[in-house]
Amino acid sequence: MPTPLRLIVADDHALFRQGLRSMLTNLHPDVSVVGEVDRVSEVVPALDRTPCDVLLLDLQMERNALADIEGFARRVRVVVVTASQQAAEALAAIRAGARAVVFKRFAVETLMDALRAVTAGDVWLPPSLQRELTAPMSEPATKALTPREREIVRLVALGFHNPEIAKQLSIGEVTVKTHINNVFHKLKIRDRVGLTLYALRLGLIGIHEKVH
Repeated sequence: MPTPLRLIVADDHALFRQGLRSMLTNLHPDVSVVGEVDRVSEVVPALDRTPCDVLLLDLQMERNALADIEGFARRVRVVVVTASQQAAEALAAIRAGARAVVFKRFAVETLMDALRAVTAGDVWLPPSLQRELTAPMSEPATKALTPREREIVRLVALGFHNPEIAKQLSIGEVTVKTHINNVFHKLKIRDRVGLTLYALRLGLIGIHEKVH
């Protein structure tokens, strides 16, 4: 019999942890929860004392854990399990080093798919986000941007704010804002999340590229 896949669950909702453990124990004997913590600050000590294969990480506990993913990912495969369904946060988690993002609302249906993908060495994203990333672009979105606009879209997608973009490109903040407004108009995109998805689909950034 193969060795069970060992999980540590980091989530501050006891009922969610208990439900997850119960589901896995009853339906998936090849998966074992070997540890639980309810604070981001407890993750490293848990990894030190309990060998595991995958860390299931809630992003919002006593603080946001997004900045911690890179360090955790050096030690263990990280699967983010989050109540947020924001595309930008999911993509930021992947770029920080997470191997999968699972929305809590659909965790029962999708968690095992994510775990199988991760253990096979793949990256897994929620189906809704996969559809967003692979949907055909509308005609306005295929219009070519200028080299400067593409550069700014790339920086926006990586999480840079307007003052940082202005400094990096040695241009004024008003110029940056004008470029971004022009891009929104050209692509019929309303916000920076849309620009991030656009940048991914055009290959301006890689899905694993570290967010600023």
